[in-house]
Amino acid sequence: MSATAIATATVVTTATAAVTTTGDAATTGDAATPPEQLIAASRERIDTLDDRIIGLIQERMAVSAVIQEARIGSGGRRVHLSREMEVLGHWSDALGKPGTTLAMTLLELCRGRV
Repeated sequence: MSATAIATATVVTTATAAVTTTGDAATTGDAATPPEQLIAASRERIDTLDDRIIGLIQERMAVSAVIQEARIGSGGRRVHLSREMEVLGHWSDALGKPGTTLAMTLLELCRGRV
């Protein structure tokens, strides 16, 4: 099984477990739960996850700024290309081509804020 397939299976399993462990019939996919109720509850969960992701990205941006300041302060460059390639590889291994796109966006958000 490819790394992408494993990562996808993990995400799906994790997402299913997260929805199921709420214990709310509206989010468990119970046969008695109307689809519109399941959809509404799942969308609320997505909104909560999006808020957490945005917060983590903002935290990543702040940490990146600290690194850039330290690197520039010691006479280094603002961008460390080999490190960026490591980040791209990590995201690509976990999520495939879309992961690379996400990583590029993260790197863009975190560059040059100093």
